[in-house]
Amino acid sequence: MTKDTSLQTQSGDTSKKIRMLLTGLAYIAPAAVVIIVFRVVPIIAAFGVSFFYVMMGKIVGFAGAAQYTMLLSDSEFWNALLNTTYFVIGTVPVSLFVSLLIAILLNQKIKALGLYRTIYFLPVVTSMVAVAIVWKWIYHPRLGLLNSLVDALGMNPMMWLEEPAGIFSLAFGRFGLSLPSWMGGPSLALVAIIITNLWRGLGYNIIIFLAGLQNIPNEYYEAAKIDGAGRVQTFWKITWPLISPTTFYVVIMTTIVSFQVFTLVYLMTGSPVGGPLGTTKVLVYYIFEKGFESGGDMGYASCVALVLFAIVLSLTLFQRKVIEKRVHYN
Repeated sequence: MTKDTSLQTQSGDTSKKIRMLLTGLAYIAPAAVVIIVFRVVPIIAAFGVSFFYVMMGKIVGFAGAAQYTMLLSDSEFWNALLNTTYFVIGTVPVSLFVSLLIAILLNQKIKALGLYRTIYFLPVVTSMVAVAIVWKWIYHPRLGLLNSLVDALGMNPMMWLEEPAGIFSLAFGRFGLSLPSWMGGPSLALVAIIITNLWRGLGYNIIIFLAGLQNIPNEYYEAAKIDGAGRVQTFWKITWPLISPTTFYVVIMTTIVSFQVFTLVYLMTGSPVGGPLGTTKVLVYYIFEKGFESGGDMGYASCVALVLFAIVLSLTLFQRKVIEKRVHYN
């Protein structure tokens, strides 16, 4: 009798575990289907297509590794990679610093705090087309607000989105000095796009940092105040370590999103050559150009896309390996 009861109990436990497993699978199924259909399958398909010559959507021959070899000697690819690197370097550190600073200011007990938070987040939910149109007018060489401010400061108006010269070359050129082209830095047109991108995406990082700051128990700050710690000491000893998980997330996501920039480049300087002399042509725009504009060379475009995927994946793994060691989860 005892043995039968034990078997029934084990059978009941097994059935319960199966039901819990099926329930869990049912919950994750919608998200899993979306990820598989729109993420995993396209990656696998792109990997396969990259080994074939594809023109106008039709496979015309087997390429093997020839397209990857051709990529190494493609000057346009290296130029796009350099522009993308400039964009990431100009976006990630500035976005991290400014968004954290504003989040700390918004975390204070001030009047109309909800209104300020809404104002900062509005650009994030604003249409990218509307943002691009407004900022193109701001950067307009003759009628733009920015050149009006530059003129009021007694400086010569700048071409902004039409200027291919590097910002370092322009800066040293004002003093009569010239730099080699490789030391010129990102073009003024690319810097203008970086500024627009920072303005639009700042609100998202601010909200993330705000959430991290509000999760810090107030007892830590009270103890620091009793011990006589100043604001700077409090920030470095309490705030900075305790928001390290949030900072780590912001760094990874901002880096990934920056490598994938396309819409602003296309809307603000998009042209067959990628802006002034190709100085705003980033990798995703180059993929678009090869896959949809230059005769539909989808095979080569897939090859470039996989290289971009490998770069982003490698950087993410590096960040997790190196930066995550300094993250305090407890």
